[in-house]
Amino acid sequence: MQIKADSVEEYLAKVPEERKGAFARLRKTIIENLPSGFKECINYGMVGYVIPKSIYPDGYHCDPSLPLPFMSIANQKNFLALYHSGIYADEKLLKWFQQEYPKHVKTKLDMGKSCIRFKNVKNIPYELIAALCQKMSPEDFIAIYETNLQKK
Repeated sequence: MQIKADSVEEYLAKVPEERKGAFARLRKTIIENLPSGFKECINYGMVGYVIPKSIYPDGYHCDPSLPLPFMSIANQKNFLALYHSGIYADEKLLKWFQQEYPKHVKTKLDMGKSCIRFKNVKNIPYELIAALCQKMSPEDFIAIYETNLQKK
């Protein structure tokens, strides 16, 4: 269930009532903890946090007209999702997150490659997400991104 929206405000207005509070708190946690340089926008049908082309003119290799995506949050059919490209690109960061998660939440981590699913919004570890946001600057991500691109 993707929300169709042209702006962050429109997206937020369309989040189901039972998830609105958790989504707003998750968004606030991200905004307050991401290092400067990231920009909030609608990206791939989600609320995204990107490295703007003013910082990284090359853009996203899949579509260079787009800014470099870093992190997104989305309302999905059965869960809220947090997508974090840094976890996907940096194995050390992934291991840190996997080790820290059980210290914050009693339920099992439900995670894909870069997607963390929160089926019960009462189990969102906001403090852990705040710490995750602080761990990678735009410059850090650009360096990892370019290194991984060269490997392909």
